[in-house]
Amino acid sequence: MLEVLRQWYHRHFTDPQAVILLLLLVLGALVIVTMGTILAPVFAAIVIAFVLEWLVTFVQRFKIPRTPAFYLVYCLFIGLFILTIFALIPLLWRQTHLLIEDAPRMLSAWQEQLNLLPDRYPDVFAQDQIDEIIKSIKAQTTRFGQTLLSVSLSSIPAIITFVVYVIIVPLMVFFFMKDRDDMKAWFSRLMPNERGLSVRVWGEVHDQLGNYIIGKVGEVIVVGTVSCIVFVYMDLQYAILLGAITGLSVLVPYVGAAVVAIPVVAMGLFQWGFTPQFWYVAIAYAVIQAIDGNVLAPLLFSEAVSMHPVAIIVAIVFFGGIWGIWGVFFAIPLAILVKSVLNAWP
Repeated sequence: MLEVLRQWYHRHFTDPQAVILLLLLVLGALVIVTMGTILAPVFAAIVIAFVLEWLVTFVQRFKIPRTPAFYLVYCLFIGLFILTIFALIPLLWRQTHLLIEDAPRMLSAWQEQLNLLPDRYPDVFAQDQIDEIIKSIKAQTTRFGQTLLSVSLSSIPAIITFVVYVIIVPLMVFFFMKDRDDMKAWFSRLMPNERGLSVRVWGEVHDQLGNYIIGKVGEVIVVGTVSCIVFVYMDLQYAILLGAITGLSVLVPYVGAAVVAIPVVAMGLFQWGFTPQFWYVAIAYAVIQAIDGNVLAPLLFSEAVSMHPVAIIVAIVFFGGIWGIWGVFFAIPLAILVKSVLNAWP
């Protein structure tokens, strides 16, 4: 047994390039774990700059030099950023505030609709089951209200942090894009000479991660926009808010669609009860998610992020258990990194 372990160690950890890659991975993990919250604006700016660089490359295909292409894309980004801050976010905040005020009335309406189920479907639902469901909903609502109160009491630091993000992130995006080559050269000078394996892993991660990030941005925009249009057309209350969270649900494959289905179905139930209009909304949501999963996502991602669904779910569960909601959001990028290391290490 010891001989097997010794051979395994010499095969995988005697190469200096493998040791350097391992040290870089450990150092990166330590930075994220220990300083992830502090460096969150930096990570956000890096991701945004990564996406905008793809747009700059696209504009350059029309024989436009990099500097004008960069300023054009950055100005479009700033315009969209300002529109989001002063138009979209206040609209979503207003709808969220109205939804919170409407919550007690919605809870009573859901209770009335649930109490009708034993009479309509006596073979499927019993009154004791409905009472337990209502009791559970009330308990969860009370717990959510307490959480919301604690969040509102600590909202001042959050507002200050948001203002800092609004100022710092666009500024860092500008310098990350403008001085991209200088920063890459500086970082290369800090890297060890024996870094061929690390460069190979980064190349694979760069290609797949670039496809993933750009594809996800496009997927969120398309699904969110289509959902808002459909919900507004069907006259669903809080259509913009529900459309926005439907778009964001694609960030968490499989799990996000199931979780966001709850508020969409609950709102339809509150607004129309068990009527044909309610079933139309539920079917529309299911169709949107089906088209996204079977048509849009394969079209956007192609074969670049080729992972089995089981691997994706395991990554979501594993990294979500370690880092909570951020681990869920970044589960697939982290899984891409693990996959690239496993492919390159032998």
